[in-house]
Amino acid sequence: MPADTNPEGDIFGGWLLAQMDLAGATPAFERANGRCATVALDGMVFHQPVSVGDEVSIYARVIHTGRTSIRVHVEAWKRARGQSEALSVRVTEGVFTYVAIDSERKPRPLSPV
Repeated sequence: MPADTNPEGDIFGGWLLAQMDLAGATPAFERANGRCATVALDGMVFHQPVSVGDEVSIYARVIHTGRTSIRVHVEAWKRARGQSEALSVRVTEGVFTYVAIDSERKPRPLSPV
């Protein structure tokens, strides 16, 4: 939406970052079998801008687990709207770290796979 853009019509990085955090949380929650909290973001790289109207797809996969933590690599791709032959282009990527938490919001061990 226009409220999520800068004066040049590019989407704010923070909006895209929030969408990526939501996407990354999905496999983290599944692996943790419950609630998680985002604790870190490493290696965020913006390769290209996203414009209003671009179709954005976000892909996430678990790359490492620790005792309480789950690291998820997240990529965002864009495709120009209204162009059936348009190719998807990777626009950003990053590694998000989530920690499994209990009902008191304290870290808890991950269950065995």
